[in-house]
Amino acid sequence: MIRLGAGRPERVVALGAHCDDIAIGAGGTLLTVCRARPGVRVDALVLSGGGGEREREEQAALAAFCPGADLRLTVLKLPDGRLPAHWDEAKAAVEELRARTEPELVLAPRTADAHQDHRGLAQLVTTAFRDHLVLGYEIVKWDGDLGRPTAYQPLAAEVAEEKVRLLQEHYPSQRHRPWYDREAFLGLARIRGIECHARYAEAFAVTKLVLGLEG
Repeated sequence: MIRLGAGRPERVVALGAHCDDIAIGAGGTLLTVCRARPGVRVDALVLSGGGGEREREEQAALAAFCPGADLRLTVLKLPDGRLPAHWDEAKAAVEELRARTEPELVLAPRTADAHQDHRGLAQLVTTAFRDHLVLGYEIVKWDGDLGRPTAYQPLAAEVAEEKVRLLQEHYPSQRHRPWYDREAFLGLARIRGIECHARYAEAFAVTKLVLGLEG
């Protein structure tokens, strides 16, 4: 297995269609990056959930998932499940974010995600962030759309446990969901860890990767 490093990013962009998407898909990676590089700038954009309980949950959660980071979070009020009907507003928000940051790493949904909001956001990201390392995170769900990842971020055992703890602590509005539990989150992390010779890991889809082997 080849290990390719992206260096130590100073600027990270994290995008989610809904509050909790970023934390579920890439919370362990954010914890790992932010702990390794205090002061890293994290620009986060969430398209729905603004103005209420969900936004308050997201603010507290991402602050915990990005310890010591320069976190800048925007939560919009697009209706859940209706992103295709609000394409122009979503596109404008992603492009506005792109105009004010030049990240080394972008965390976003996968283009193959079965949820129309996740998939739509992923399509916008690939057009706005054309020359960046974009990692498409996965979210386990009823649709059964998990695929074969192409990139892995190993997680220390304590980071994987911390991710699960923070998910349970900061998103009480989601605890009633049958898939929102410790077994689901830690189980998937264990499987992805097996696939990359680690105890735990988060896995990502990479649409395009440019190598710099001459360096």
